[in-house]
Amino acid sequence: MKIGLDAKRALHNHRGLGNFSRTLLLGLEKYIPAHEFHLYSPLVKSKLFEDWKAQHPSFNYHFPSNKLLQLIPSVWRSLLLTSDLEKEELDIYHGLSHELPPGIEKTNIKSVVTIHDLIYLRFPQYFSSIDRNIYNVKFRKSCKKADKIIAICNQTKDDIVNYFNINPDKIEVHYQACHPQFYDLCSDSDKKEHRENHKIRRPYMLYIGALEERKNSLGLLKAYASIADIVDHDLIIIGRGGNYKDNLLTLIESYGIKDRVRILSDIPYDENPLFCQNADLMVFPSFFEGFGLPIVEAMFSGTPVITSEGGVFPEAGGNAACYVDPNNPASIADAITLILGSKNLQEEMVEKGFEKVKDFHLEKTSKKLMTFYESL
Repeated sequence: MKIGLDAKRALHNHRGLGNFSRTLLLGLEKYIPAHEFHLYSPLVKSKLFEDWKAQHPSFNYHFPSNKLLQLIPSVWRSLLLTSDLEKEELDIYHGLSHELPPGIEKTNIKSVVTIHDLIYLRFPQYFSSIDRNIYNVKFRKSCKKADKIIAICNQTKDDIVNYFNINPDKIEVHYQACHPQFYDLCSDSDKKEHRENHKIRRPYMLYIGALEERKNSLGLLKAYASIADIVDHDLIIIGRGGNYKDNLLTLIESYGIKDRVRILSDIPYDENPLFCQNADLMVFPSFFEGFGLPIVEAMFSGTPVITSEGGVFPEAGGNAACYVDPNNPASIADAITLILGSKNLQEEMVEKGFEKVKDFHLEKTSKKLMTFYESL
Protein backbone atom coordinates (compact mmCIF):
# COMPACT_ATOMS: atom_id res chain seq x y z
CA MET A 1 0.00 0.00 0.00
CA LYS A 2 0.94 3.64 -0.48
CA ILE A 3 0.26 5.47 2.76
CA GLY A 4 0.63 9.23 3.26
CA LEU A 5 1.12 10.80 6.66
CA ASP A 6 1.11 14.38 7.91
CA ALA A 7 4.72 14.98 9.01
CA LYS A 8 4.43 18.65 9.95
CA ARG A 9 4.75 17.96 13.67
CA ALA A 10 7.40 15.26 13.21
CA LEU A 11 9.70 17.61 11.28
CA HIS A 12 9.00 20.87 13.14
CA ASN A 13 7.99 20.24 16.77
CA HIS A 14 10.52 19.35 19.45
CA ARG A 15 8.09 17.96 22.03
CA GLY A 16 4.56 16.68 22.51
CA LEU A 17 2.92 15.92 19.18
CA GLY A 18 6.32 16.01 17.50
CA ASN A 19 7.57 13.17 19.70
CA PHE A 20 4.33 11.27 19.13
CA SER A 21 4.65 11.57 15.34
CA ARG A 22 8.33 10.62 15.24
CA THR A 23 7.73 7.57 17.43
CA LEU A 24 4.82 6.41 15.27
CA LEU A 25 6.87 6.83 12.09
CA LEU A 26 9.80 4.99 13.64
CA GLY A 27 7.50 2.05 14.37
CA LEU A 28 6.18 1.91 10.82
CA GLU A 29 9.71 2.05 9.45
CA LYS A 30 11.03 -0.65 11.78
CA TYR A 31 8.15 -3.09 12.01
CA ILE A 32 6.15 -2.55 8.78
CA PRO A 33 8.84 -2.09 6.09
CA ALA A 34 6.92 -3.79 3.27
CA HIS A 35 4.71 -0.77 2.54
CA GLU A 36 5.44 2.61 0.98
CA PHE A 37 5.21 5.61 3.29
CA HIS A 38 4.99 9.22 2.05
CA LEU A 39 5.54 12.10 4.48
CA TYR A 40 4.07 15.55 3.81
CA SER A 41 5.42 18.62 5.56
CA PRO A 42 6.34 22.28 5.12
CA LEU A 43 10.01 22.71 4.25
CA VAL A 44 12.36 21.63 7.04
CA LYS A 45 14.48 24.49 8.38
CA SER A 46 16.02 23.07 11.55
CA LYS A 47 19.27 21.09 11.43
CA LEU A 48 17.88 18.82 14.13
CA PHE A 49 15.03 17.72 11.86
CA GLU A 50 17.22 17.69 8.77
CA ASP A 51 19.37 15.18 10.62
CA TRP A 52 16.27 13.14 11.55
CA LYS A 53 15.21 13.12 7.92
CA ALA A 54 18.67 11.97 6.83
CA GLN A 55 18.59 9.15 9.37
CA HIS A 56 15.31 7.83 7.96
CA PRO A 57 15.81 7.63 4.18
CA SER A 58 13.24 4.87 3.68
CA PHE A 59 10.43 7.44 3.76
CA ASN A 60 9.36 9.42 0.69
CA TYR A 61 9.41 13.10 1.66
CA HIS A 62 7.15 15.71 0.05
CA PHE A 63 7.45 19.48 0.56
CA PRO A 64 5.89 22.55 -1.13
CA SER A 65 7.07 22.57 -4.72
CA ASN A 66 8.05 26.22 -5.22
CA LYS A 67 9.61 29.03 -3.22
CA LEU A 68 6.38 31.00 -2.78
CA LEU A 69 4.61 28.01 -1.24
CA GLN A 70 7.67 27.32 0.87
CA LEU A 71 7.35 30.84 2.29
CA ILE A 72 3.61 30.45 2.88
CA PRO A 73 3.19 26.72 3.66
CA SER A 74 -0.33 27.25 5.04
CA VAL A 75 -1.50 27.98 1.49
CA TRP A 76 -0.03 24.70 0.32
CA ARG A 77 -1.60 22.74 3.17
CA SER A 78 -4.99 24.43 2.74
CA LEU A 79 -5.34 24.61 -1.04
CA LEU A 80 -2.90 22.32 -2.83
CA LEU A 81 -1.99 19.38 -0.59
CA THR A 82 -4.97 17.25 -1.59
CA SER A 83 -4.00 17.60 -5.25
CA ASP A 84 -0.48 16.43 -4.41
CA LEU A 85 -1.88 13.42 -2.57
CA GLU A 86 -3.97 12.48 -5.60
CA LYS A 87 -0.99 12.78 -7.93
CA GLU A 88 0.86 10.27 -5.77
CA GLU A 89 -2.15 7.90 -6.01
CA LEU A 90 -2.14 7.17 -2.29
CA ASP A 91 -4.33 4.48 -0.83
CA ILE A 92 -4.57 6.12 2.60
CA TYR A 93 -3.74 9.50 4.12
CA HIS A 94 -3.35 9.80 7.89
CA GLY A 95 -3.54 13.17 9.63
CA LEU A 96 -1.50 12.57 12.78
CA SER A 97 -2.64 15.62 14.73
CA HIS A 98 -6.28 16.64 14.46
CA GLU A 99 -6.44 17.81 10.86
CA LEU A 100 -7.03 16.67 7.30
CA PRO A 101 -6.46 18.67 4.10
CA PRO A 102 -9.58 20.29 2.59
CA GLY A 103 -11.19 18.30 -0.19
CA ILE A 104 -9.74 14.93 0.69
CA GLU A 105 -13.28 13.61 1.23
CA LYS A 106 -13.91 14.14 -2.50
CA THR A 107 -11.05 11.85 -3.56
CA ASN A 108 -10.65 8.08 -3.65
CA ILE A 109 -8.05 8.27 -0.87
CA LYS A 110 -9.16 6.74 2.42
CA SER A 111 -8.60 9.27 5.19
CA VAL A 112 -7.78 8.82 8.86
CA VAL A 113 -7.35 11.50 11.52
CA THR A 114 -5.87 11.05 15.00
CA ILE A 115 -7.50 13.08 17.77
CA HIS A 116 -5.34 13.31 20.87
CA ASP A 117 -7.68 15.17 23.18
CA LEU A 118 -10.42 17.79 23.37
CA ILE A 119 -8.92 19.66 26.31
CA TYR A 120 -9.88 23.01 24.76
CA LEU A 121 -13.54 22.04 25.28
CA ARG A 122 -13.14 20.52 28.74
CA PHE A 123 -10.97 23.37 30.04
CA PRO A 124 -11.70 26.41 27.87
CA GLN A 125 -10.17 28.72 30.49
CA TYR A 126 -6.70 27.51 29.51
CA PHE A 127 -7.07 28.65 25.87
CA SER A 128 -7.63 31.97 24.12
CA SER A 129 -10.94 32.45 22.32
CA ILE A 130 -9.09 32.58 18.99
CA ASP A 131 -7.39 29.23 19.62
CA ARG A 132 -10.63 27.64 20.78
CA ASN A 133 -12.45 28.75 17.65
CA ILE A 134 -9.66 27.54 15.35
CA TYR A 135 -9.48 24.16 17.08
CA ASN A 136 -13.24 23.77 17.05
CA VAL A 137 -13.53 24.34 13.32
CA LYS A 138 -10.50 22.21 12.46
CA PHE A 139 -11.25 19.26 14.75
CA ARG A 140 -14.96 19.05 13.94
CA LYS A 141 -14.41 19.22 10.18
CA SER A 142 -11.70 16.58 10.30
CA CYS A 143 -13.84 14.19 12.32
CA LYS A 144 -16.79 14.71 10.01
CA LYS A 145 -14.98 14.09 6.72
CA ALA A 146 -12.56 11.34 7.84
CA ASP A 147 -13.37 7.78 6.87
CA LYS A 148 -12.09 6.71 10.27
CA ILE A 149 -10.97 8.45 13.46
CA ILE A 150 -8.24 7.24 15.79
CA ALA A 151 -8.52 8.29 19.44
CA ILE A 152 -5.41 7.77 21.56
CA CYS A 153 -7.46 6.56 24.53
CA ASN A 154 -11.03 5.63 25.48
CA GLN A 155 -11.47 8.95 27.27
CA THR A 156 -10.81 10.82 24.02
CA LYS A 157 -13.16 8.51 22.11
CA ASP A 158 -15.93 9.29 24.59
CA ASP A 159 -15.24 13.02 24.24
CA ILE A 160 -15.44 12.86 20.43
CA VAL A 161 -18.78 11.09 20.67
CA ASN A 162 -20.19 13.43 23.30
CA TYR A 163 -18.89 16.79 22.07
CA PHE A 164 -19.03 16.21 18.30
CA ASN A 165 -21.93 13.73 18.12
CA ILE A 166 -19.84 11.28 16.10
CA ASN A 167 -20.94 7.65 15.68
CA PRO A 168 -18.68 5.60 18.00
CA ASP A 169 -18.37 2.93 15.29
CA LYS A 170 -16.32 5.43 13.29
CA ILE A 171 -13.72 5.71 16.06
CA GLU A 172 -10.98 3.25 17.01
CA VAL A 173 -8.76 3.54 20.08
CA HIS A 174 -5.01 3.15 19.47
CA TYR A 175 -2.78 3.82 22.45
CA GLN A 176 0.25 6.02 22.10
CA ALA A 177 3.55 4.11 21.99
CA CYS A 178 6.48 4.80 24.26
CA HIS A 179 9.71 5.71 22.48
CA PRO A 180 12.18 2.77 22.33
CA GLN A 181 14.84 4.79 24.15
CA PHE A 182 12.97 3.89 27.36
CA TYR A 183 12.96 0.12 26.72
CA ASP A 184 16.46 -0.77 27.88
CA LEU A 185 17.74 -0.11 31.38
CA CYS A 186 20.91 1.97 31.50
CA SER A 187 24.11 0.73 33.09
CA ASP A 188 25.00 1.72 36.66
CA SER A 189 28.01 3.62 35.33
CA ASP A 190 25.84 5.65 32.91
CA LYS A 191 23.38 6.46 35.68
CA LYS A 192 26.20 7.49 38.01
CA GLU A 193 27.74 9.70 35.31
CA HIS A 194 24.34 11.32 34.68
CA ARG A 195 23.90 12.12 38.37
CA GLU A 196 27.36 13.63 38.49
CA ASN A 197 26.80 15.71 35.34
CA HIS A 198 23.69 17.26 36.87
CA LYS A 199 25.21 17.49 40.38
CA ILE A 200 22.53 15.23 41.85
CA ARG A 201 23.77 14.32 45.34
CA ARG A 202 20.63 12.95 46.97
CA PRO A 203 17.89 10.46 46.05
CA TYR A 204 14.98 12.16 44.32
CA MET A 205 11.41 11.93 43.11
CA LEU A 206 10.58 13.23 39.66
CA TYR A 207 7.95 15.18 37.75
CA ILE A 208 8.09 15.61 33.95
CA GLY A 209 5.66 17.82 32.07
CA ALA A 210 4.82 21.35 31.00
CA LEU A 211 4.64 23.84 33.84
CA GLU A 212 1.04 24.97 33.54
CA GLU A 213 -2.04 25.05 35.73
CA ARG A 214 -3.73 21.99 34.22
CA LYS A 215 -0.77 19.73 35.05
CA ASN A 216 -0.80 20.66 38.73
CA SER A 217 2.89 20.81 39.56
CA LEU A 218 1.84 23.47 42.09
CA GLY A 219 -0.20 20.85 43.95
CA LEU A 220 2.81 18.53 43.87
CA LEU A 221 5.03 21.27 45.29
CA LYS A 222 2.61 21.93 48.15
CA ALA A 223 2.49 18.22 48.92
CA TYR A 224 6.27 17.95 48.89
CA ALA A 225 6.72 21.01 51.11
CA SER A 226 4.52 19.38 53.76
CA ILE A 227 6.78 16.30 54.01
CA ALA A 228 10.21 17.67 53.01
CA ASP A 229 11.44 17.41 56.60
CA ILE A 230 10.51 13.72 56.91
CA VAL A 231 11.63 12.30 53.54
CA ASP A 232 15.20 11.92 52.35
CA HIS A 233 14.33 12.58 48.70
CA ASP A 234 14.66 15.82 46.81
CA LEU A 235 12.19 16.82 44.11
CA ILE A 236 13.29 17.37 40.51
CA ILE A 237 10.80 19.04 38.16
CA ILE A 238 11.52 18.89 34.42
CA GLY A 239 9.46 21.21 32.25
CA ARG A 240 9.02 24.61 30.69
CA GLY A 241 6.67 27.39 31.70
CA GLY A 242 6.15 31.13 31.95
CA ASN A 243 4.19 32.79 34.74
CA TYR A 244 3.27 29.45 36.25
CA LYS A 245 6.94 28.56 36.58
CA ASP A 246 7.53 31.91 38.27
CA ASN A 247 4.78 31.05 40.75
CA LEU A 248 6.49 27.75 41.50
CA LEU A 249 9.82 29.48 42.12
CA THR A 250 8.16 31.99 44.44
CA LEU A 251 6.50 29.19 46.39
CA ILE A 252 9.75 27.24 46.67
CA GLU A 253 11.38 30.32 48.16
CA SER A 254 8.52 30.96 50.59
CA TYR A 255 8.50 27.34 51.81
CA GLY A 256 12.25 27.44 52.44
CA ILE A 257 12.94 24.37 50.31
CA LYS A 258 15.14 25.97 47.68
CA ASP A 259 17.94 23.50 48.44
CA ARG A 260 15.57 20.51 47.99
CA VAL A 261 13.71 21.36 44.76
CA ARG A 262 15.19 21.87 41.29
CA ILE A 263 13.34 23.01 38.17
CA LEU A 264 15.15 22.04 34.95
CA SER A 265 13.67 23.59 31.82
CA ASP A 266 16.04 22.76 28.96
CA ILE A 267 16.58 19.02 29.24
CA PRO A 268 16.84 17.16 25.90
CA TYR A 269 14.21 14.45 25.52
CA ASP A 270 16.85 11.76 25.14
CA GLU A 271 17.99 12.41 28.72
CA ASN A 272 14.58 11.56 30.16
CA PRO A 273 15.29 7.80 30.43
CA LEU A 274 18.25 8.48 32.70
CA PHE A 275 16.28 10.94 34.82
CA CYS A 276 13.50 8.35 35.14
CA GLN A 277 15.80 5.44 35.93
CA ASN A 278 17.75 7.41 38.52
CA ALA A 279 14.53 8.49 40.25
CA ASP A 280 12.94 6.44 43.03
CA LEU A 281 9.47 7.75 42.23
CA MET A 282 7.56 9.52 39.46
CA VAL A 283 4.80 11.84 40.70
CA PHE A 284 2.38 13.01 38.02
CA PRO A 285 -0.74 14.50 39.70
CA SER A 286 -2.18 16.22 36.60
CA PHE A 287 -5.81 17.32 36.58
CA PHE A 288 -6.33 16.16 32.99
CA GLU A 289 -4.32 14.65 30.13
CA GLY A 290 -4.96 13.36 26.67
CA PHE A 291 -2.88 10.32 27.62
CA GLY A 292 -0.16 10.88 30.23
CA LEU A 293 2.95 9.51 28.54
CA PRO A 294 5.33 10.21 31.50
CA ILE A 295 3.43 7.50 33.39
CA VAL A 296 4.31 4.92 30.74
CA GLU A 297 7.89 6.17 30.36
CA ALA A 298 8.44 5.82 34.11
CA MET A 299 7.03 2.28 34.19
CA PHE A 300 9.30 1.25 31.30
CA SER A 301 12.15 2.71 33.39
CA GLY A 302 11.35 0.57 36.42
CA THR A 303 10.17 3.55 38.45
CA PRO A 304 7.02 3.48 40.64
CA VAL A 305 4.34 5.99 39.66
CA ILE A 306 1.89 8.17 41.56
CA THR A 307 -0.76 9.78 39.38
CA SER A 308 -4.33 11.09 39.50
CA GLU A 309 -7.48 9.07 39.95
CA GLY A 310 -10.12 9.07 37.20
CA GLY A 311 -9.88 10.26 33.62
CA VAL A 312 -7.29 8.68 31.35
CA PHE A 313 -4.78 7.90 34.09
CA PRO A 314 -5.97 4.35 34.88
CA GLU A 315 -5.75 3.57 31.14
CA ALA A 316 -2.05 4.45 31.24
CA GLY A 317 -1.19 3.15 34.71
CA GLY A 318 -3.48 0.14 35.12
CA ASN A 319 -2.99 -1.69 38.40
CA ALA A 320 0.67 -0.65 38.53
CA ALA A 321 0.24 2.99 39.62
CA CYS A 322 -0.88 4.57 42.87
CA TYR A 323 -3.82 6.95 42.38
CA VAL A 324 -4.44 10.15 44.36
CA ASP A 325 -6.85 13.08 44.47
CA PRO A 326 -5.00 15.81 42.53
CA ASN A 327 -7.06 18.50 44.29
CA ASN A 328 -5.78 17.39 47.68
CA PRO A 329 -2.04 17.90 48.38
CA ALA A 330 -2.38 15.78 51.52
CA SER A 331 -3.47 12.83 49.37
CA ILE A 332 -0.35 13.26 47.22
CA ALA A 333 1.89 13.61 50.27
CA ASP A 334 0.46 10.47 51.91
CA ALA A 335 1.09 8.42 48.76
CA ILE A 336 4.68 9.69 48.52
CA THR A 337 5.51 8.76 52.11
CA LEU A 338 3.75 5.39 51.79
CA ILE A 339 5.70 4.31 48.69
CA LEU A 340 9.08 5.72 49.69
CA GLY A 341 8.69 4.00 53.05
CA SER A 342 8.22 0.51 51.63
CA LYS A 343 10.76 -1.27 49.45
CA ASN A 344 8.36 -4.19 49.04
CA LEU A 345 5.66 -1.88 47.67
CA GLN A 346 8.14 -0.24 45.30
CA GLU A 347 9.23 -3.63 43.95
CA GLU A 348 5.61 -4.74 43.52
CA MET A 349 4.74 -1.56 41.60
CA VAL A 350 7.79 -1.92 39.36
CA GLU A 351 6.92 -5.53 38.54
CA LYS A 352 3.32 -4.63 37.70
CA GLY A 353 4.57 -1.68 35.66
CA PHE A 354 6.77 -3.86 33.47
CA GLU A 355 3.73 -6.03 32.74
CA LYS A 356 1.42 -3.09 31.99
CA VAL A 357 3.77 -1.35 29.54
CA LYS A 358 3.62 -4.27 27.15
CA ASP A 359 0.45 -2.54 25.89
CA PHE A 360 2.54 0.46 24.82
CA HIS A 361 5.47 -1.24 23.12
CA LEU A 362 6.12 0.21 19.68
CA GLU A 363 6.03 -3.17 17.93
CA LYS A 364 2.55 -3.89 19.27
CA THR A 365 1.12 -0.46 18.48
CA SER A 366 2.69 -0.41 14.99
CA LYS A 367 1.32 -3.79 14.00
CA LYS A 368 -2.12 -2.86 15.31
CA LEU A 369 -2.02 0.35 13.27
CA MET A 370 -1.06 -1.57 10.13
CA THR A 371 -3.95 -3.99 10.64
CA PHE A 372 -6.19 -0.94 10.91
CA TYR A 373 -4.82 0.51 7.65
CA GLU A 374 -5.39 -2.81 5.90
CA SER A 375 -9.00 -2.87 7.10
CA LEU A 376 -9.59 0.36 5.19
